[in-house]
Amino acid sequence: MGGFGIPELFLIAIIAVPVLAVLAAVPFLFLLRRRARRFGYTSTVAYLRAAPRSDAEKRDAADLAFKGLAWCVLGIVFAPCVLIGIVPLFYGGRKLVFASMGLGLVDDGNHSRA
Repeated sequence: MGGFGIPELFLIAIIAVPVLAVLAAVPFLFLLRRRARRFGYTSTVAYLRAAPRSDAEKRDAADLAFKGLAWCVLGIVFAPCVLIGIVPLFYGGRKLVFASMGLGLVDDGNHSRA
């Protein structure tokens, strides 16, 4: 018989899906670091936490949210992808909400307390 049976295929799928999900996440992390540098942030975490300051950052936030959504939808088929998709969906959605509320348009560090 020489082929794979159901238990072997299931074991291969259990091992392959998380490995492929991690391999897909690594380029995404490098992309986030490159974006943070392009927009002038000191770190990736500072970029993810900041409200968008320009139209380019708002477009980038929308892109980030939709990529996260795509990963989460892909997670319906392959469950580990949801874990990868939650991060960009959260941060991209958060930035979009900040932008829609008008936050981040003025640098908070220049304001004095009244």
